[in-house]
Amino acid sequence: MVGFKATDVPPTATVKFLGAGTAACIADLITFPLDTAKVRLQIQGEKQGPVRAAASAQYRGVLGTILTMVRTEGPCSLYNGLVAGLQRQMSFASVRIGLYDSVKQFYTKGSEHAGIGSRLLAGSTTGALAVAVAQPTDVVKVRFQAQARAGGGRRYQSTVDAYKTIAREEGFRGLWKGTSPNVARNAIVNCAELVTYDLIKDTLLKANLMTDDLPCHFTSAFGAGFCTTIIASPVDVVKTRYMNSALGQYSSAGHCALTMLQKEGPRAFYKGFMPSFLRLGSWNVVMFVTYEQLKRALMAACTSQEAPF
Repeated sequence: MVGFKATDVPPTATVKFLGAGTAACIADLITFPLDTAKVRLQIQGEKQGPVRAAASAQYRGVLGTILTMVRTEGPCSLYNGLVAGLQRQMSFASVRIGLYDSVKQFYTKGSEHAGIGSRLLAGSTTGALAVAVAQPTDVVKVRFQAQARAGGGRRYQSTVDAYKTIAREEGFRGLWKGTSPNVARNAIVNCAELVTYDLIKDTLLKANLMTDDLPCHFTSAFGAGFCTTIIASPVDVVKTRYMNSALGQYSSAGHCALTMLQKEGPRAFYKGFMPSFLRLGSWNVVMFVTYEQLKRALMAACTSQEAPF
């Protein structure tokens, strides 16, 4: 057995909720530069808007984007929007990942044998619910990651300033910009990510190919990250473009997608695919491995406190 041993008592909903948020924050800290590179590549090619992130530098590939940002804006630019990103994960992942098992049990009426339909329904539900809770943090994170520090004034000076400026200039609805594509994206991502992880892990355990420890969690998480990137990339690009757009640039998320298709072709929907995969693959591995270990550690701590001396 590698890592913490599984406890006899299954983790509670509270342990899953806190563990998921904490694990997601740890994963974000490690993979945030890849996410920032992904955003820069996704918005590259836009011809309008107050933030023209690639106006002074053409980004080429993951490493090229990161090196260009470090050279022109400094290393700290790779962590633009980190505060909002951590706020997002603590509220977002806690709901979409931490409540997944509870919602799945609700749909299966407590049955231990969950079908693919119940898993997909649970993933869609918690993914959409998470957006309703954390959308403003996602908007601020994307805006920060998109703004370039070199060659002009910054759009926002701090995380608090971003929330205030968006609310003042675009109204309350500005903080919820892109909710529709984000609901679609996260329903898809949650289904692809959690359901794939769930199915791969169950298959490995039932076939006795692996035991329920770190190698199993690593393999399941990597597979989930790859499947998620392929399925969710088009919606993710539209979400990023729409959230980062100037007021009135696009009338809707559908208009944004249609404009991309007309001006840049179908390949535009897979811009930033490599950083998306590197980020989602590594993020999934770090998050799920950490999440599984945190659940066990927290339950072990709770059990030891309750045990008589």
